[in-house]
Amino acid sequence: MTDAVVIICTFPDQDSATRCADALVEAGLAACAQVQGPIRSTFRWQGTVDHATEWYCQVKTSRSRYPAAEQHIRAHHPYEVPEIIALPVIAGNPAYLRWVEASVTE
Repeated sequence: MTDAVVIICTFPDQDSATRCADALVEAGLAACAQVQGPIRSTFRWQGTVDHATEWYCQVKTSRSRYPAAEQHIRAHHPYEVPEIIALPVIAGNPAYLRWVEASVTE
């Protein structure tokens, strides 16, 4: 197990996903972030099945920076209940994982 985590979140459009990715990296809350899309999401919301075209943002950070990154995403996200999920990185290229850790600042 490493200290690295990958945060997954979705956004309603490319601009809001890109703004969030840029802000997280600029603030030292993430080593990097990728924006992909569009994707098609199917979900249950307020009792009905719904669909949306969304943009996917994958953020690499450390476990210790996750709370601040989550707070930043919540504060700037357009959704009432944004998807923010952190997944542990159990293994990876040691040099890359060192870079992730060194790139996020306290």
